[in-house]
Amino acid sequence: MKYVMLVGDGMADYPLAELEGKTPLMVANTPNMDWVARNGSVGLVKTIPPGFPSGTEIANMSLLGYDPVRYFTGRGPLEAASMKISLEADDVAFRCNLVSLSGFGSQVIMEDFTAGHISTEEARQIIQDIDGEMGTETIRFYPGLSYRHLMVWIGGGSRKGLESLPLVPPHDIVGKGISDYLPKVGGEDGIVELLTRSQILLKEHPVNLARMENGLKPANSIWLWGQGRRPQIPTLVEKFGIEGSVICAVDLLKGLGLYAGLKVIDVPGATGYLDTNYRGKAVYGLKELEEKDLVFIHVEAPDEAGHSGDIPKKIEAIEAFDKEVVRTILEGMREVRDYRVMVLPDHPTPIPLRTHVPDPVPFAIYDSRRKRSWPEGMSFDEDSVKGSGISIENGYQIMDILMRGD
Repeated sequence: MKYVMLVGDGMADYPLAELEGKTPLMVANTPNMDWVARNGSVGLVKTIPPGFPSGTEIANMSLLGYDPVRYFTGRGPLEAASMKISLEADDVAFRCNLVSLSGFGSQVIMEDFTAGHISTEEARQIIQDIDGEMGTETIRFYPGLSYRHLMVWIGGGSRKGLESLPLVPPHDIVGKGISDYLPKVGGEDGIVELLTRSQILLKEHPVNLARMENGLKPANSIWLWGQGRRPQIPTLVEKFGIEGSVICAVDLLKGLGLYAGLKVIDVPGATGYLDTNYRGKAVYGLKELEEKDLVFIHVEAPDEAGHSGDIPKKIEAIEAFDKEVVRTILEGMREVRDYRVMVLPDHPTPIPLRTHVPDPVPFAIYDSRRKRSWPEGMSFDEDSVKGSGISIENGYQIMDILMRGD
């Protein structure tokens, strides 16, 4: 049996007045996801446990069959694993965004959590300079991709309160003043001092000066969040007896995949944005299935459009996911006798809010050995799948369902 998990990050949404009360999933042309829904098992699944932030890390940990209540320690250590950064038991890893702030004094706001989707080359130069100026024996900065980077506080687990600081993801506060979301100055954290020092360093940084000359947003601050120590996670071989691969463009999910024992596959042109190589991900996924039991393919683009509040772009990303990823997989699986394909978002990223929410998301699972037939009107969207009456409260159980073929 072969298993395929196709995740369109943030595809789910709210009914929008601009779409006459429909969601982007309902409006988008998605014949392939609709086919999976009409011929498979459908329902709703809640991927975010109560009390947890509505993060990609939480949702996808659930999708892979891990209960976040038991296994989640923070986003940072997952990204560290992908970046091949070894953490000791007492080290604390932080996600480190390059962001664009605007305003002055108490009126400083989070203008752009991606620093204008800064290029990886520009960002690498900035992070290397930050590490050179601000790095110490206990604090190190590591460059990642585009605006996504990492800071490790060596031995930080021994610092009182560091892991429990309520550090807010920057994509949750776009357009808002940052003063209400900063930890208390002083004490054991030192986070505010690091942010302030980065702003001083980056104000006249050559990369930012060049970007502003070209009308681009500057990366004028770091933003730290998602901290935690390395988790203890059993592999999917240990849990289900299967070997697999993960295909995605973001370090977070690559790291989660590594902890799950999955092989990380890098696809040329996979950017984690709207211009990603959709079809390439599916083609590489089919190749992996020649030797592996499972492939987990994640596409970030719909989520990015949701964060931007861009309805046309979100619809475009959903349609590209359906045409280039889902269709390519379904066509490629025709030569496979026994397989199951699951399609779903990891969480909603509603256009009106521009951030993640913990609402349940639609799912559809097609089993080549157990075909079902729903009415012709069945489609893959938030409203249509409710007709099945199936609602999974504990998201981590969706993997068990995929494995069993319920």
